[in-house]
Amino acid sequence: MEAKFFRFLKIVGVGFKARAESEGRLLYLKLGYSHEVELTVPPAVRVFCFKPNIVCCSGIDKQRVHQFAAAVRSCKPPEVYKGKGIMYVDEVIKKKQGKKSH
Repeated sequence: MEAKFFRFLKIVGVGFKARAESEGRLLYLKLGYSHEVELTVPPAVRVFCFKPNIVCCSGIDKQRVHQFAAAVRSCKPPEVYKGKGIMYVDEVIKKKQGKKSH
C-alpha cells in the first residue's frame, strides 16, 4: 500500500507505551489505566511504532489518517500541568503553573 499522508504521535509519560500488532491492524496502548487500551485500525490506515513512544499513522486518505490519529490522541489527551499524554509531534502544549505554595 502506498502511503501519502502521515501523522506522528508522541506519547509522554512514565510507563506509557504503544505497540502495533498483526501488521498494523491493531494498536495497543498502555496509558496508566488498569487495562490496556486496544484500538482497531481502520482498513485505509496503517500504524507503525518506531519506538514505544512514537506512533505513526499513514495511508492514502488524509481524512481517515487524521481521524484515526485524533481517536488515538483522545485516549489520553495532553495534560496542561505536566504535559503527559498523547500529542502530535508538531503540537505545542501550553503548560500551566501548578498551585503555588506560600
